[in-house]
Amino acid sequence: MLPELLVAEIGSTTTVVNAFGGLTSSAPLFLGQGMAPTSAGRGDVNTGLIEAARDLEDRTGFKVSAIPLFATSSAAGGLKMTVHGLVYDMTVKAAKEAALGAGAVIRQITAGELTGRDLRKLAAIKPNLILLAGGVDYGEQRTVINNARRLGEFLAAQNLTVPVIYAGNVAAADEVAEILSAFGLPVYPTENVYPQIDLLNIEPTRRLIQKAFEEHITQAPGMEKIRSLVQGPILPTPGAVMEAALLLSREISDLMVVDVGGATTDVHSVTDGSEEYQKLLVNPEPRPKRTVEGDLGVYVNAGHVVELAGEELWKQRFGPDWPSLLKPVPSTPEEIALTEALAEIAVHTAVLRHCGRIRHLYGPTGRFAIAEGKDLTRVKAIIGTGGALTRLPGGKALLSRIPPLNRGQELLPAKDTPVLIEADYIMASLGVLSRQHPEAALTLLKKSLGLL
Repeated sequence: MLPELLVAEIGSTTTVVNAFGGLTSSAPLFLGQGMAPTSAGRGDVNTGLIEAARDLEDRTGFKVSAIPLFATSSAAGGLKMTVHGLVYDMTVKAAKEAALGAGAVIRQITAGELTGRDLRKLAAIKPNLILLAGGVDYGEQRTVINNARRLGEFLAAQNLTVPVIYAGNVAAADEVAEILSAFGLPVYPTENVYPQIDLLNIEPTRRLIQKAFEEHITQAPGMEKIRSLVQGPILPTPGAVMEAALLLSREISDLMVVDVGGATTDVHSVTDGSEEYQKLLVNPEPRPKRTVEGDLGVYVNAGHVVELAGEELWKQRFGPDWPSLLKPVPSTPEEIALTEALAEIAVHTAVLRHCGRIRHLYGPTGRFAIAEGKDLTRVKAIIGTGGALTRLPGGKALLSRIPPLNRGQELLPAKDTPVLIEADYIMASLGVLSRQHPEAALTLLKKSLGLL
């Protein structure tokens, strides 16, 4: 069977190109994968894409030049966003969850009135998108309107044109759009991420962020060439993984996905948690939640992981020359052992940051319990994806050690929770594929996980 579609995943460390066929049949197929180091550091991500496509041709014999191409990207920092709301535990938290769920890397978060320092930091970040929120529907309007005006004035003075998504108080939406448009900024209005107290509404914003990303993704060197080659959507890679997780949750309900990359470790969960802990939550949590740990990677950010482990202990284990064993694609036993050790620390640290926990407080009536963060106790499967977990022999074993991390207060999965490795390393590609071929994407994902 010849491929009908290619999906490229342009990561911070490696670029892969996956080939799929039979997408309108009852038996879709994953036909092969090519891989090459990502070439953003060489000045053009297109080079790495060409090399990965050539690798696919060498492995399969397919001539891929005429096959339609979709893509995901996290190269050059991925989708850089800043998030600005009113109250941190309310609208700011809701906006942050929407941005992370869409696959963004959040570089700045502010609450309340934007200050001069906030705006100068924003200019230095040069975000791909700005998310502006604030106020429940028909509540306080002054802050978000003033923030829109300050934002527009500052960006115009800096000669910066950054798309702005507005997901705040609906009563202020028209005025905010008029202000930002007057300064020449593209404006994407959508539903309020926090329309009522203790009510999150992040899905419309998550979708709109991905749409805006597709229209404006030209930041990585050479990415404008990728845009011209792609016939379908370009999604931020973490957002594509979330799309695949949401698709799979229709079949197996509550789940968690751990994605270890060269620069970051992402944890995605799709679960409402247990009724018991829902009653104890002090702040609402979204059903689909993503956290991104920008300091936890097995290549670009390996040094940060080693610091967490203790550099002296690390040198005792792998020798003082351990950086020489660090490779984008490890191949020798020593390189593999090093990367697996990095991955285990990254996974366990990221999961503990993602999960919620129980806290005990004391009040007038005595001791009582509250729950904070994401409840993972009802998760029915822990899924591993990303190069470090799918291509190294110890991926499943290190994921199986997540539940025992519970020291009594963490809301982690149960000890007997099944661990599934996404063996074909195509989860992000299937998230993109699901936009046009959801049934085929689900079937291919279940095959990759050994569920079919």
